[in-house]
Amino acid sequence: MKIMIIGARGQLGQDLVRVFEQDELLCPSHEELDVDDYDTVRDYLRSNIPEFVIDTAAYHIVPECEKEPERSFRVNAFSVRNLSSVCNEIGASLVYISTDYVFDGKKQAPYDENDLPSPLNIYGVSKLLGECFARWSSSYYIVRVSSLFGVAGCRAKGGGNFVETMLNIAKNKNIINVTANIVCSPTYTLDAARQIKHIIENKLDSGIYHVANNGECSWFDFAEEIFRQENIDIKLIPKEETQDTAGVKRPLYSVIKTVKLRPMRDWREALSEYLRERRERRNLR
Repeated sequence: MKIMIIGARGQLGQDLVRVFEQDELLCPSHEELDVDDYDTVRDYLRSNIPEFVIDTAAYHIVPECEKEPERSFRVNAFSVRNLSSVCNEIGASLVYISTDYVFDGKKQAPYDENDLPSPLNIYGVSKLLGECFARWSSSYYIVRVSSLFGVAGCRAKGGGNFVETMLNIAKNKNIINVTANIVCSPTYTLDAARQIKHIIENKLDSGIYHVANNGECSWFDFAEEIFRQENIDIKLIPKEETQDTAGVKRPLYSVIKTVKLRPMRDWREALSEYLRERRERRNLR
């Protein structure tokens, strides 16, 4: 297969490169492909003719999205319109990576692919609009993910993720306050990449797919499990946040599950593999 990955240097993007390493890959940099520009998108895709275009690019720092809505919609939605239009023209399938933040959390039970979105903030609204544009493509996969952690780290967050943040804080502190009333689906990017590969290789029907490790936990529970697995003795103090923390509305419950795919392994097992790979990489330095 010939696959183009937009955002290949990101946290999920790098694991997608790993799982598709036997395929013909196109991994354009932003300098090579500005997805905001329709003519550039058209020329690049016409020249290379990929079978699948996986769009992992996103503007996802939630408070910044509130301050820069124009940028949020440009990156998360209107660039998808460009990709979708050209994918239709060349007969490529579009894979758009979306988010659990399209939900408001009021259900208080895991959201599946049939639940109606109701985003609370600019980030969620812009990603939902991106989903609408992805549907313009005659062949599309909208893949919603949640609370990602991967060995590459998130470039927009300085190469970190929640796991790394907790481990770094623990180097200098004996007590950490961690949010206990926000519940999510921690997801290992390598597992997410493998599931996306399954969707593509099996040419499943166009539609929405939820891709997240099985189970749910609060950020407090997540931190507790990180330190348990790393044998770090530290005191965690639970704290509660409102839906409007830092002046931005967020869902307090954004757990997602799938009714279309075989469930992925439990997030604790995935965390164990992540920590093992993390140690191996550090030992090679």
